[in-house]
Parts: sequence; C-alpha cells; structure tokens
Amino acid sequence: MRFDIITVLPGLLESPFAHSILQRAQNKGIAEIVVHSLRDYATNKQKSVDDYPYGGGSGMVMSIEPFARCITALKNEREYDEVIFMSPDGQTLNQSIANELSGLGNIMILCGHYKGIDQRIRDLFVTRELSIGDYVLSGGELPAAVLVDAIVRLIPGVLNDETSALSDSFQGELLDAPIYTRPADWNGHKVPDVLLSGHEAKINDWRHEQALARTQARRPDLLED
Repeated sequence: MRFDIITVLPGLLESPFAHSILQRAQNKGIAEIVVHSLRDYATNKQKSVDDYPYGGGSGMVMSIEPFARCITALKNEREYDEVIFMSPDGQTLNQSIANELSGLGNIMILCGHYKGIDQRIRDLFVTRELSIGDYVLSGGELPAAVLVDAIVRLIPGVLNDETSALSDSFQGELLDAPIYTRPADWNGHKVPDVLLSGHEAKINDWRHEQALARTQARRPDLLED
C-alpha cells in the first residue's frame, strides 16, 4: 500500500514514519510512505505557496497552483483510490473508516497549513475530507501521521500478532477491556482471577462484559450508534 503526502513542512513527518510499526511496515515492503514538499512545485523565486485571501481577513491561504502541479504529477505516475484532505471540518476519523481505507492500494493525503487552502483544491481534487477531532492544529501533518498509523497497522503482515488489531478498542464498536501483565499480585492489587484460570470461554465472556461496561461508562454514544 502506498501513501503520498503533500506538505509544506516535510520535516514534521520524518520522525513519525521512522520508528516502530510504521518503520517495520516499510522495511517489510508492505507500506510505502512518500512525503512530497509542496515548495518543490512553486514557480516563484521565493518558493512561496500561499497568498492573501480574497475579500480580506487575517492569515494566508495556500494557493491552488502548487497543489495542482504536485497532484497532477503524482496522478501521471499512478492511479489513486482516494485523495484525502485533512481538515477540522471533515468527517471524523474512526475505526470503521480506517478499516475501509486499509483495503485500498494508493492514497494521496493533502496537508493544509496557515489559514487553510484555496477552496478550489477541495472542489477539484479532493475525494474525501477527514478530521481527527473537533479542534484546530497548526497544520495537517500530525493528522496525516495519525491517519497513516491507523491504516497501516491494519494491513495483513504488519503486526507480529495477526489478531492484535482485531481486538483493539473500537473494533466491534466497543472500547477494549482492561488488560494486565505480570506480576499477578502487585502490592495487593491483583489481576482478576478469571484471567488466571486458563478457561478461554470464561475469559472471553469476561472481556466482553468488561468492554460493554467500559463503553457504557465512557462512550455511551457508541452503543447508541
């Protein structure tokens, strides 16, 4: 699976993709993550990619032309299943969307910055807009890293334990049950006996009950949905 990420600040994305699961996925050849500097597609001497907004107002707006050049160049090399713009007013990313996107082949991600991007970029090129929450960040780079991480870990062969991702929170619309490791008794705080019983059916029932209870207490909206 390939990700092409367009950004004005490529250095922000160096660390997230160079460690842990994302690094292993790339080393295995399962995921390919390519970051493109938008300034490489600017034609002015200053390599600027923004301008003042029409109609006045504060802040600078990312121009359409550098994005159009970069997107067109990439599309000339391959077809993309989705061109995603990370935006606080997009659809909120959830596990169901991550599951859906993990089955695709090529995804392009656009990272906004400054006040935002020219609306024509969204109208002409973007196929999907996603948000990671109801708040505003300085740019789309960190949300793009979150999106890629959420998708890549679901691709078969990325995780050492193939069933691990299937038991995560939000799979099956529930939060995950409590988890424990050794020691079984730490200063009088003990692991629930059922987890030490070795009885798989009882353990699964306990985990499901705990997941339901935790979801009801912390995210009852998931049960309503």
